[in-house]
Amino acid sequence: MRPSFAGLAVSEVSLQSDTRPMLSIVIPAHNEARRIGETLERLRRFAARCPWSVEVIVVSDGSGDETPDIVRRFESGSFALRVLEDPVNRGKGYAVRRGVLASRGDLVLMCDADLSTPIEEVYRLHGWIERGCAVVIGSRDLPGAVLDPPQPLARRLAAWAFRALRRRILLGGLRDTQCGFKLFTGEAARSLLARTALDGWLFDCEVLGLADRLGYRVREVPVRWCNHPETRVRVLPAVFETPGQLLALRRRLNRITPPPAPPPR
Repeated sequence: MRPSFAGLAVSEVSLQSDTRPMLSIVIPAHNEARRIGETLERLRRFAARCPWSVEVIVVSDGSGDETPDIVRRFESGSFALRVLEDPVNRGKGYAVRRGVLASRGDLVLMCDADLSTPIEEVYRLHGWIERGCAVVIGSRDLPGAVLDPPQPLARRLAAWAFRALRRRILLGGLRDTQCGFKLFTGEAARSLLARTALDGWLFDCEVLGLADRLGYRVREVPVRWCNHPETRVRVLPAVFETPGQLLALRRRLNRITPPPAPPPR
């Protein structure tokens, strides 16, 4: 069932026209006042050179700081900009879902508020969209990925443990489901996110599991990535919560009837 966002604030900061953008960039943001201005400036420079029309949707997920005000005051110039506000912190999955379902682009990019993966890496992912993939995800764990700088050792160990566990339960063919840089066709993004239910950090696994179950072509691509120390993920609680959540997700995905296989050529 499509989630309802009735009654939540929407601010149209700048719209170039009523035409459909080529690329929608969805950014979940919780208390990102220190970084969101710099991120929007980087996106403005990108959009000025980009051959595509661009819209940016910032979803303020219960921010208690000036995040939405900074977005509203920003002079976007080369792209359309919207801020969607929720008075309650519901989680990254909820914020991404809300932003994607409000998007209009032929392509939809989900990225983090700190742009840990440089926005220009979208071109690398787009090459696989042109080859017929519907979902292309950035990876920090494939050969060719550049981590500059990498995460601290404790977080790398936690990430390794999560990957090992997750691959035994779900999406064994993917190395890095949690990189916050994912490109979808607009149809795939809005169709998949409308079916999601998880509001927390495991929503990436849910989206990718749905894509796999429903027969969308998914590709994992190495990207450049820079660690930012102000991460929002609580590692220790996540370690204890993850196994049960992944098993429940697998059971739910297994109840979905996959589409019939295409006839052999």
